[in-house]
Amino acid sequence: MNKLFLLAGSVLGMLGVGLGAFGAHAFKAMLESTGRLDTYETGIKYMFYHALALVLVGILAKDFTAKTLTYSGYSFIFGTIIFTGSLLLICFTGIKIFGEVAPIGGTLMLVGWALLFYTVLKA
Repeated sequence: MNKLFLLAGSVLGMLGVGLGAFGAHAFKAMLESTGRLDTYETGIKYMFYHALALVLVGILAKDFTAKTLTYSGYSFIFGTIIFTGSLLLICFTGIKIFGEVAPIGGTLMLVGWALLFYTVLKA
C-alpha cells in the first residue's frame, strides 16, 4: 500500500507545481478578471500540502501496518481530489454550486489527519 500513497503523493505534487505555475502565468489574467485567483491558490496549496501528507503516509506504511493508516491515505487522496477539484471547477466554469462540494473534500482531509494521529498514537 505504501507504493500507492507514494505514487499518489508524487502525482499530486507534480500537479501542484504544474498548476501553480500555470496559475501564476497562463491563467493569472483570467483568474484575476473573475476574482478567483485566491480560490485557485487555495486549491493548489491544499493539493500540495496533501501531496506531502501522502508521501509521509507512504513512508510510514513501512513501519505502521494499521488499517487506520491506509484509511488515512485514502482520505487524503479522495479529500484532495474533491476539495481541490471543486475549487478548480469554480475557477474555470464560474459555477458556484461546486463550492457546496468542497466541504466534503475538506472533511475527508481532516479525517485523514485524525486517522494519521490515531495510528501513531496507538502504535
